Amino acid sequence: MHHDTALVALIAVGFAMAFLLGFAVSKVGLPPLVGYLLSGILLGPYSPGFTADSAMAGQLAEVGVMLLMFGVGLHFSVSDLMAVRRIALPGAIGQILVATAMGAGMAMTWGWTFGQGVVLGLSLSVASTVVLLKSLEERNAVESSSGRIAVGWLIVEDLAMVVALVLVPAFAGALGGKAEGHGGSGLAMTLGLTLAKLVAFVAISLTVGPRVMPWLLRQVARTGSRELFTLATLAVGLGLAYGASILFGVSFALGAFFAGVVLSESELSHKAATNSLPLQDAFAVLFFVSVGMLFDPSVLLRQPLEVLSVVALIMVGKSLVAVGIVLALGFPLQTGLVVSASLAQIGEFSFILAGLGISYELMPAEGLNLILAGALVSITLNPLVLAGADRACRWLRASPDRKQRFEHLGAKNQAALMADLDAAKERAAAKKAARRTFSPEELVERFPLFAGLSHEQREVLIVHFEPKSAEPGERIIRQGDAADAMYFIAEGEVAVGVPGQDLKLGPGSFFGEMALITGERRSADVTALDFCKFATLNARDFRHFLNRFPAIRAEIARLAEERSQMNRTATQDPGPGNTELRAG
Repeated sequence: MHHDTALVALIAVGFAMAFLLGFAVSKVGLPPLVGYLLSGILLGPYSPGFTADSAMAGQLAEVGVMLLMFGVGLHFSVSDLMAVRRIALPGAIGQILVATAMGAGMAMTWGWTFGQGVVLGLSLSVASTVVLLKSLEERNAVESSSGRIAVGWLIVEDLAMVVALVLVPAFAGALGGKAEGHGGSGLAMTLGLTLAKLVAFVAISLTVGPRVMPWLLRQVARTGSRELFTLATLAVGLGLAYGASILFGVSFALGAFFAGVVLSESELSHKAATNSLPLQDAFAVLFFVSVGMLFDPSVLLRQPLEVLSVVALIMVGKSLVAVGIVLALGFPLQTGLVVSASLAQIGEFSFILAGLGISYELMPAEGLNLILAGALVSITLNPLVLAGADRACRWLRASPDRKQRFEHLGAKNQAALMADLDAAKERAAAKKAARRTFSPEELVERFPLFAGLSHEQREVLIVHFEPKSAEPGERIIRQGDAADAMYFIAEGEVAVGVPGQDLKLGPGSFFGEMALITGERRSADVTALDFCKFATLNARDFRHFLNRFPAIRAEIARLAEERSQMNRTATQDPGPGNTELRAG
């Protein structure tokens, strides 16, 4: 039987070439992404030797786009965006508008139409979030103020490009491209229908999604199967992207982005991001390889002036615009230098927009080659640009006169921005602390009972925990009530009302397990003595966990019997030696 191995060959050779060239360019200080693009060029139809199936590569690239946008959505934070709103919102929007106008004007001097120029300008106006994050991680600057401003700026750019992905098809006809068919309806009807679908999709995603998707992931996480959890994460991301495309007519990229946004507020978002990261990285590599396959290197010889113009707009034009906007908004020059250096490259959204433009006949084929050439050059040189910005910032700070001259005008706005960033960081920490119970390591430190569990088994147990809190004087357990949960004390102190005893339990202690083991009603009152936080296991999860781990069940049963006997002894002969009793 004959087997078609085109897909296997594409994946195997693509990964191998991407690894070899990515490793090679990283050794000379360049981002591995450059190697991925170069491997695509070598595998494409414009280079001799093995030629991969470009159509199949395009479909794999579509999966890569969805996973990339899903990852962007998972890391999206409204709080972080609002913290830098003073500079990111007006700055990114202004820079996109000016850069798009510059790109359109440049393209029209080449004889392109206005619509083609707009798509080219949009493609060149947006920087790569992937490239920026990789650069910031290498410089350990993700959490710095300048890094957070740059990331916020690019988040606004990403959101603007998501809108552009919706509007370009709607305006294709008006811009001189291939119009979408809507029964002969005019532009207003087409745009209205498109926006109505978009609003409906966003509304359903942000209202129904946060109630359903995190709950679904939590239920899957409780099974303890890493494979099921990873599968559920991918099903949510890719499934919502495909469903959004079929039902609402939005792009795969937009659907995947909102799938990530829906899950970003879940306490399991970090786990979802971690588990999906290997596939996200793998398909992202294939995305850049497939983009490289479309590049015709001969454009460097056929249109050298156009290539230089594109590179100049990306690395000089956009940077100068960004610096000017930052200074006009009243922020220091140092902030403008870092932001402008971060924007001096293009990446994934540029390729997506260019592909969309070609599909709607809003960009000639050589336009993609020019964008790809600009991406290769700008990504290759971006580490040098960032290093130059760092040196310029150090030069400004080295002289009190220069620092006073260039920084004092923006000091007030910079101080307000820093205060917003600090407040956002505190809110994020408080939100994380409110949802947090124990880490797997802390669980064992506080409760040696779980020392025999593996790290993954402890993670599953922690997922079963539900956080609860109590104020001073609040009755947590009432004697005679039906047993509903076991309590682990994370913070605070409680009093256990065993007759004749004054028992107090603090962090690291637990109570409520005896009634769950015996099936009897609560044998004592438990009252909060100060502000308390608990991690609780409900009765069903408690029984499920004990059934899954018989050794722990036997140990807890033994402890429950010991404590029951101690409680009976304390009732008959109360004394000071029984202060370690547990409540049932």
